[in-house]
Formats: sequence, structure tokens, C-alpha cells
Amino acid sequence: MDKVIRLASENGVVIFSKSSCCLCYAVNFLFQGLRVHPLVYEIDKDPEGREMEKAIMRLGCNTPVPAVFISGKLMGSTNEIMSLHLSGQLIPLLRPYQALN
Repeated sequence: MDKVIRLASENGVVIFSKSSCCLCYAVNFLFQGLRVHPLVYEIDKDPEGREMEKAIMRLGCNTPVPAVFISGKLMGSTNEIMSLHLSGQLIPLLRPYQALN
């Protein structure tokens, strides 16, 4: 769990992902469209990936990927991120991390 918390707290926006996950790609694509360049950490390429999945679930995410952290706080997975976006609550959270150009 320490690795997940460390990565989430050291980076403004983090998406824990798997390289073959289409929902992970969709969330990352949304963020790119909003001019946010998150750290995308592919846990399937990490030897500790299984433990990281368990840690993400213990932190309260309903699925291990995608797991999105903003400002060190677990925001959730695809459903939660899309709900925040559709309700207009996502962009204010991401504003500090948006690229200027």
C-alpha cells in the first residue's frame, strides 16, 4: 500500500492502469482532452502489481484499474470520474494540473 500512497501523494494526478485496459485508456484520453497529463502507472508491468491492486481495493476503489487519484485523494474508477465530469465537478479539481497550452 505504501507504493500506491507514495505515488499518489508525490504526483498531482495519477491513474493506476493496466496496459490492456480499454477503460484506463478512456480515462487517460479524457484527461488529455482536458489538458491534464497524469502519471499513468501501469501496474501490470510492476512486479508488485498484484499487491498494488489489493492496496487500491483496500483504499476503497471498487475496481483496481483504472484508479484515479487527484491531489493525493482517491477519486475512484471510471464511473466516478465520468460522473464527476458530467456533473461539472471534475474540471475544478483538475484546474491546478492543466497545461497552459
